[in-house]
Amino acid sequence: MAEHYSSFDRSGRKWLLQRITAAFLVVVLAFHFFLLHFVNHAADVTFAGTSARMSTWTYFSLMVLFLLTATFHGVNGIHNTLVHRDGVDGWKRTAITAVLAVASLVLIVQGLRTALVWTNLF
Repeated sequence: MAEHYSSFDRSGRKWLLQRITAAFLVVVLAFHFFLLHFVNHAADVTFAGTSARMSTWTYFSLMVLFLLTATFHGVNGIHNTLVHRDGVDGWKRTAITAVLAVASLVLIVQGLRTALVWTNLF
């Protein structure tokens, strides 16, 4: 585990953004589980009921924010681990960056399509 953290480049804005996104994701997930388990523990939680509550722009915006934050956090972490741990340079670094950029776009597009279906906005 210590090797994973030592592989990150700890200078600049990306390191700070990595920490901020991690904190944001933990807070959002903790809030979600708190509401799910303690507030609505006696309510019937179904997919249809949840989808009906999420059919507003507010929930759509929160889902998109979570999607973008999680995608950045995950892809940046994978990139730092693969590139900085082994000191990859040249065409390998370019290839890793390109593959991760394409994967990010695919994740974001599929996530947006899912969010739009769940919220019935379009």
